[in-house]
Amino acid sequence: MNTNQDQRPKVAIIMGDATGIGPEIVAKSLSTKETRGLCRPAVVGDARVMAEAIQLTKAPLRIVPRKNWKEVSGQADLMEMFDLANLDPKEYKVGEVSPRAGKACLEYLEWAIPQVVAGQAQAMVFAPLNKQAMRLAGSPYNGELEHFAHLTKTELFGEINVMDPLWTSRVTSHIGFREICAQLNPDRIFRAITLLHKTMHGGGIENPRIGVAALNPHAGEKGLFGPEEENIIKPAVERARQEGMDVKGPFPADTIFVRARKGEFSGIVTMFHDQGQIATKLLGFDRGVTVAGGLPIAIATPAHGTAHDIAGRGVADIGAFQAALRVAVRMAISLKK
Repeated sequence: MNTNQDQRPKVAIIMGDATGIGPEIVAKSLSTKETRGLCRPAVVGDARVMAEAIQLTKAPLRIVPRKNWKEVSGQADLMEMFDLANLDPKEYKVGEVSPRAGKACLEYLEWAIPQVVAGQAQAMVFAPLNKQAMRLAGSPYNGELEHFAHLTKTELFGEINVMDPLWTSRVTSHIGFREICAQLNPDRIFRAITLLHKTMHGGGIENPRIGVAALNPHAGEKGLFGPEEENIIKPAVERARQEGMDVKGPFPADTIFVRARKGEFSGIVTMFHDQGQIATKLLGFDRGVTVAGGLPIAIATPAHGTAHDIAGRGVADIGAFQAALRVAVRMAISLKK
């Protein structure tokens, strides 16, 4: 192995929820030249589950257990694994939510994240997890991001969506539509702008150009359709500009993504979940990535879920997983500088 190859970052690959497509897309990914060129991957999971995934996908890989990160070589025909041996395939059924599989996922995360924080690996990419399964297994968190923040002792964090080259964040997320206005204020919007700027910079984008979406149709028409743009969003944008960020807005939500696609913005802050998710998924659902923004380490995952409807058939597409791997490696390299 030459010196250039040795410089590839080591990446912890979480196999994901075993009842979904995670193990099979991990097996497929580790079989590609792209993955081997990007990093030295090591899978964190259960070797019995991954052996079944290798058999299902006919991946030309041989599982080799590792005891520490110094042993991880990145050799192309190996699936180097940190085998936690905590999930017998007889304990769950593919395609169905399983608290047992959810508990195993929690254990993978709690094992891997401290390793990355300590610098043993330079990034973590996780195959899809199942929030319901993890809650049934006893997790006190609504989602994995809150768990990551706890494990890394991070206070300012949030979900960032990437549809390369466009990065997006949102001010409010998983709440009822009628609650959105009550949760919008200049401070929250400013924090969302700051988080996106910081995360993009950490992802190797030196000068993020950020556009901020309006809440109301036509950006409120100067108060005709609502006061939020003038009273809440504009003050946050101006504050961010005073902090030195290249940010503009608010712009009507039905045109801001068109402007971004033409190259005007490299990042967009939206006011609520579907305002950004609908647009980005239309731009390319098969390559969407979710980044854990604000953390001191690089963590990324495909934007799709466990896909129980197709799990176990070996037909899952790895496009979004590969995109997540590319983003995580880029972040790892940037954070190292």
